[in-house]
Amino acid sequence: MPEKVIGKCPVCGQNMRVTELECPGCHTKVRGQLDLGKFSRLNQNQLEFVEVFIRLRGNIKEVEEEMGISYPTVRKKLDEVIEALGYRPEKSPDNEAVKKRNEVLDALDDGEIDFEEAKNRLEEL
Repeated sequence: MPEKVIGKCPVCGQNMRVTELECPGCHTKVRGQLDLGKFSRLNQNQLEFVEVFIRLRGNIKEVEEEMGISYPTVRKKLDEVIEALGYRPEKSPDNEAVKKRNEVLDALDDGEIDFEEAKNRLEEL
């Protein structure tokens, strides 16, 4: 069974390049500097997330349920994929209320507070 192609160099982190392809039937070979494409830059966890995200048509609520993670974690994973593909994810407005809301949601996600405490803190904001 063939090994999966890795997209990043395990030594320096640069993007890998394919230099040869071979047909398993007739053994025709193509050589050159061939690009693996942007998705080869994703690690295994990111690829699994993208597969779930696409299968569920980008429905974040369903991704949360399928993967057993919270909304902020889905957004964080999505931002990591966007960055790995070479783009800059949109940043939320950089104001104090947004930061505090995200801190409450992160604390809930990490199990530091329960739902009722998170609800109360969010209502205070």
